[in-house]
Amino acid sequence: MRKQFFTLLSATLLLFTFGCTSEKDLADKIKKVIKEDPSILAEAIKSNPLAVMEALQEASQSAKQEMAKKRLEDEKKKFEDSFANPLKPEIRKDESIRGTKGAPLVLVEYSDFECPFCTRGFNTVNSLLKKYEGKIQFVYKHLPLSFHRNAKIASQYYEAIRLESPEKAFKFHDYIFENQKKLAMGEKFLKKAAKSVGADMKNIEKNKNSESVLKRIDQDMKEAAKFGMQGTPGFILNGIPVKGAYPPEHFDKIVDKLKEKGMVKL
Repeated sequence: MRKQFFTLLSATLLLFTFGCTSEKDLADKIKKVIKEDPSILAEAIKSNPLAVMEALQEASQSAKQEMAKKRLEDEKKKFEDSFANPLKPEIRKDESIRGTKGAPLVLVEYSDFECPFCTRGFNTVNSLLKKYEGKIQFVYKHLPLSFHRNAKIASQYYEAIRLESPEKAFKFHDYIFENQKKLAMGEKFLKKAAKSVGADMKNIEKNKNSESVLKRIDQDMKEAAKFGMQGTPGFILNGIPVKGAYPPEHFDKIVDKLKEKGMVKL
């Protein structure tokens, strides 16, 4: 059987070198021989372990490159498809807007106050608000993740403060992300943050666990789930989703594409 196997391999090399043959036919024959005597393969590996390892490493590297190439192609296709089917997040009548209300660029973020990647998102949003000043409006929505124990209560504080004053809520939002590591202290830190922006502490105690506050956070989370936002941060810029803490340049590409397609005028 071993002689048959090596004869078949030799014949395979000759056919590939000097003539045409069916790859499927050859593959079937080799499979048949190995299936009938699997020890052939084991002996080949034992006899040439270094060559086998090198071949496996080369195959692994090749597979990684192919996977990376496919992933890039898939991402490119999803990116292009997103312009044909833009998402439509709800912009509520009482939505607190940063930037310019009614501006042509509408950036919505689904965020978690305790997520370190959301700090990058915070910096990106600030950069975009500055670059597209007068042309962009920003809406902050909540997606507190279950494994961040202080994320949900931080969202509740934010919403309780927003009921008093959107401006104070914005300052609270910035204070949290600028001092995010201290959020590990829980409500002790949140109360300090609220006081630092001049929030009414009695109103916060009254509203942070209210039905209206909890319902609003729940609405944000359900909308994020509907759009496939499973992690944070997640963004939607004029209907185009961005899942992750991408740099400002990625959003610039979206803006350029929106302009190119006539979907926005700046």
